Amino acid sequence: MIELRTPGELDAMRAAGAVVADMHAAVRAAAAPGVRLTQLDSIARDVLADAGATSPFLGYAPLPTTPPFPGVLCLSVNDVALHGIPTPEELEDGDLLSVDAGAVLDGWVGDAAMTYPIGTPRPEDLRLVATTERALEAGIAAAVVGNRVGDISAAIGTVGRAGGCGINTDQGGHGVGRTMHEAPSVPNEGRPGRGVPLRPGLVIAIEPWFLAGGSDDYTVDADGWTLRSADGSRAAHVEHTVAVTEDGPRILTAPR
Repeated sequence: MIELRTPGELDAMRAAGAVVADMHAAVRAAAAPGVRLTQLDSIARDVLADAGATSPFLGYAPLPTTPPFPGVLCLSVNDVALHGIPTPEELEDGDLLSVDAGAVLDGWVGDAAMTYPIGTPRPEDLRLVATTERALEAGIAAAVVGNRVGDISAAIGTVGRAGGCGINTDQGGHGVGRTMHEAPSVPNEGRPGRGVPLRPGLVIAIEPWFLAGGSDDYTVDADGWTLRSADGSRAAHVEHTVAVTEDGPRILTAPR
């Protein structure tokens, strides 16, 4: 069932989204060569505690066979596209880091991701990140009353394919509200004019993730979480929680 949120509920979700933005700001300020992924996760936990919020990621297990996720951040490095576990691994100069963060505040969820280079950036990484960010912008721009989910998907996919990126629709955007994953599904590629109509009060996470090598294929590590590009190419992942309103898209996880 798809639930539509009232203006007051959107304000409450914005408060949760602001905590997510604060998590991202703190983690990005600390991310540098020599820093361990577990240290970044600890920083994010402190932001949550200070805000009186909790994590929708910690302990999350979507299937009975899936081990509970052990962190409050997904930290995906280089060829890891999604769901990287915070390990004691140290970041190195030239790494590409994707950070996915979530927060629950007063029963409402915010969810957002960003990707950036560590230390000295590689030009090809900057191009990949720029393409993924443009796709997010295009998806958000399509999140207007009168459109359908397929218009968002098509906008994202058009940018990604034009950039030569691989796109897989097994994982993608989703509804957000009282829980982290709600209806509807928002794939990163699709046909315009298809799918669920976009109505005022609909809240969705729009989250393109692209593979630099152009292949759509990925593998999953033995930990049950870590998703990697099958060809070993680098990946980027960006995301915002967005509300559809009569006045246009409202980004609920934007920085304060």
